[in-house]
Amino acid sequence: MPPKDRISYFYDGDVGSVYFGPKHPMKPHRICMTHHLVLSYDLHKKMEIYRPHKAYPVELAQFHSADYVEFLHRITPDTQHLFRNELAKYNLGEDCPVFDNLFEFCQIYAGGTIDAARRLNNKLCDIAINWSGGLHHAKKCEASGFCYINDLVLGILELLKYHARVLYIDIDVHHGDGVEEAFYFTDRVMTVSFHKYGDLFFPGTGDVKDIGEREGTYYAINVPLKDGIDDSSFTRLFKTIIAKVVETYQPGVIVLQCGADSLAGDRLGCFNLSIDGASLLANLILLHIGHTECVRFVKKFNLPLLVTGGGGYTKENVARCWAVETGVLLDTELPNDIPDNEYIKYFGPDYLLKIQHGNIENLNSKSYLSTIKMQVLENLRCIQHAPGVQMQEVPPDFYIPDIDEDEQNPDERVDQHTRDKQIQRDDEYYDGDNDNDHNMEDGL
Repeated sequence: MPPKDRISYFYDGDVGSVYFGPKHPMKPHRICMTHHLVLSYDLHKKMEIYRPHKAYPVELAQFHSADYVEFLHRITPDTQHLFRNELAKYNLGEDCPVFDNLFEFCQIYAGGTIDAARRLNNKLCDIAINWSGGLHHAKKCEASGFCYINDLVLGILELLKYHARVLYIDIDVHHGDGVEEAFYFTDRVMTVSFHKYGDLFFPGTGDVKDIGEREGTYYAINVPLKDGIDDSSFTRLFKTIIAKVVETYQPGVIVLQCGADSLAGDRLGCFNLSIDGASLLANLILLHIGHTECVRFVKKFNLPLLVTGGGGYTKENVARCWAVETGVLLDTELPNDIPDNEYIKYFGPDYLLKIQHGNIENLNSKSYLSTIKMQVLENLRCIQHAPGVQMQEVPPDFYIPDIDEDEQNPDERVDQHTRDKQIQRDDEYYDGDNDNDHNMEDGL
């Protein structure tokens, strides 16, 4: 029985082949691990699989400054020593290193989120997933926090062509500062971020008092949390706030950033969240709790939904989490025993899908969480109910030119993405009458 929701899923293995460096916590390889779990659980048979187009510089410059985009396009590991001033200007360095195929990496993950937004806009799907996206720290003119291009802002700008109000929800352990900053002065986008705050934790923003400015006053919502928050506290707070946000703001579409560094045991995180736990009440009612419950709860609003990845630095747990959440979006419960797959060795020694909650001391007292909740709800009471907008003619999607094979130089290196478009591969995701694997250019 196929799920009632039409789901588009975006994946390009080239994203997983880039390397930030030996000591860098960001491992894009986690995207390949996620994808192979999705394949091993046969979830791909319930979705349409798309390889995203590589976003063009002109698309990236819809948010980012043209000079910054051009520099990302130009810089390479071999030439970076010639551009020390520019590296400092654009905040490239230890956190945001220059590596091989950096710009192509940005083009692919940003292209996935842009394509996801376009499919939602054109009502070609109900839910769109891009686990390679969610890089929420990038700013208009600089990189930040392992993020170079802010795909979320670009996706939201696409959604605003068709929707009067976009709701952005962020459950990464780090504050979604880049997205909040981009829409801080408008009521067209409401940003809601649940994150660790204090103790100089990166990026150091996201106080409950940061609420937006000018037309955007009260349309930025921050839920600052302390170390060790557990499943039940987090999900209870999340559901209370998000239910009130949706009721008050009445968004036309939701963007959900599912950063997995809020899971217990993350290399850079400090929360106690399980992937998908459960809790028994006194009267034996079973409640779902954990990171995945946030996805399950947002899905129940039955609004168009764009889901991305984000942070997550214990890569085997990131893959587990996003595979389970793909299943949740498909209304599919996954067996806890992980099937054999190309990356099975990473999931030993137990080879189980679910991870348990952590045991860091929970510094979030009931009174602290109650105070945060009451402040957020009070701010929500101050906003205009479902603000309207004077809609204008929808600007067209960018024209994506086809490759003219006659004009291609056969001596130039052809990347994997281009080769995939030109030949029929022997290792496609699956064969048969239900093959839903397409290039995005063919799908729109």
